[in-house]
Amino acid sequence: MNWKPDRHSHLSLHIQIVDWFTTRIEQGEWPVGTKLPPQRKLAELLGVNRSTIIEVLDELKADGLLETKRGAGTFVSNNSWNVLLNKSQPNWHKHIEASIHKPNYHTIQLINEYEQVSSMIRLGTGELSPDLLPTNLLEQSLQSISLHARDIGYSEPKGSKKLRVVLSDYLQKRGIHTSPESILIVSGALQALQLISVGLLEPQSIVFQEHPSYLNSVHPFQSAGMHMLSIERNEHLAETLKATRGKRQSLFYSMPTLHNPTGNNLTIEERKELLRICAELQIPIVEDDVYAELLFAESLPAMKSMDQAGQVMYIGSVSKTLSPGLRIGWVVAPEPVINRLADIKMQTDYGSSAFSQEIVAHWLSTGLYEKHVASLRQQLKERTLFVETILEKDFDQIATWEKSKGGFYIWLRFNDPVVNKALFLKLIKQSVLINPGYIYDPNDLHHIRLSYAYATLEELKEGLNILLTSVDF
Repeated sequence: MNWKPDRHSHLSLHIQIVDWFTTRIEQGEWPVGTKLPPQRKLAELLGVNRSTIIEVLDELKADGLLETKRGAGTFVSNNSWNVLLNKSQPNWHKHIEASIHKPNYHTIQLINEYEQVSSMIRLGTGELSPDLLPTNLLEQSLQSISLHARDIGYSEPKGSKKLRVVLSDYLQKRGIHTSPESILIVSGALQALQLISVGLLEPQSIVFQEHPSYLNSVHPFQSAGMHMLSIERNEHLAETLKATRGKRQSLFYSMPTLHNPTGNNLTIEERKELLRICAELQIPIVEDDVYAELLFAESLPAMKSMDQAGQVMYIGSVSKTLSPGLRIGWVVAPEPVINRLADIKMQTDYGSSAFSQEIVAHWLSTGLYEKHVASLRQQLKERTLFVETILEKDFDQIATWEKSKGGFYIWLRFNDPVVNKALFLKLIKQSVLINPGYIYDPNDLHHIRLSYAYATLEELKEGLNILLTSVDF
């Protein structure tokens, strides 16, 4: 909603807004059932007093264009006048409601919206600060990349051969030995999960996930009709998996290194045990390894490096290390699986960006990438020490946490169940944006995924102070 009434027009603000609302409805931009923003929000967006908005809405209700549903808000009406108007347009609201893909939780929709507000202090964002991105080096590296006409056309179904060859060499440092034919280039890890959900599982399959889970905040499997089952890793894991998988297909989604949102790591023994149990039950594993290179301590081996039977589908990406805007990730899996996923990818987007693939191949093959990641780890470590110092000083009596082992996050747990929607909205009004625990586990009212990767140090200090004074005990 970028339009605003012209204060220099001979028409009153009231008339301009009524005409603009009416035009939106007549042209089908606001179809039947569209919910309007709250009065205060409309007033803010249009730059007028709330009283003007109230007058406008009252007039449009009287004309039969709008209706108010008690406790729900104001909607585009479907009365007799509006039915005539809408004979030539489909009921888009019905189409939206009946669509396959599940909508984001309202909290996540708000997070996505307010992350675009420059004045917002983003305490939960899973993204690197612009200050941590190697912008100048990326720009300089473009001068070193030579492009041929074929390089900037559509790439092969599996992605740039050059990049896949480079990756097959680079992944050996993670103990992963694979050929270029068993690698698929994708537009980030989320696309990999979407391709797996529609390409390898039958409807109503079970996707096991560790508790809590990043997958609860996105819907790649849920929208494909899969059943998500959160489980605790304990001595009864084998029995739990065996008892719950039934006759349906299943897979196990795991983030063993710097788990999102908790930041925890599986030990080498725990990785081997999970691999053994899933092998016995013939349950494939999706290993999401996008944060592994940001581990502060000595690197932990990928489960894929222990995989002798092609059981693990391995996902990597440069979104958390080099640039999310490049939209480059990869899947490593048995060749028939990669062929299947590549076929589906070609049906959806006909390949990831050729330019981005050239950039990533250059950075990986020249050593620029490893040098950058080493520097990035150090900067993130300094940031986490800064945040932990504030937590130890101000939050010690009201919350608990573990020291960050790397990546972006601290899984902050308040002693009392105070992390609810009311707190989330209260903080937004104070220009602070958090990722509350309930988007990863609907029953979690204790946790906040606290990110030290995006906000500046000054913003982190200010945001944590606002958070501290906003929590009601």
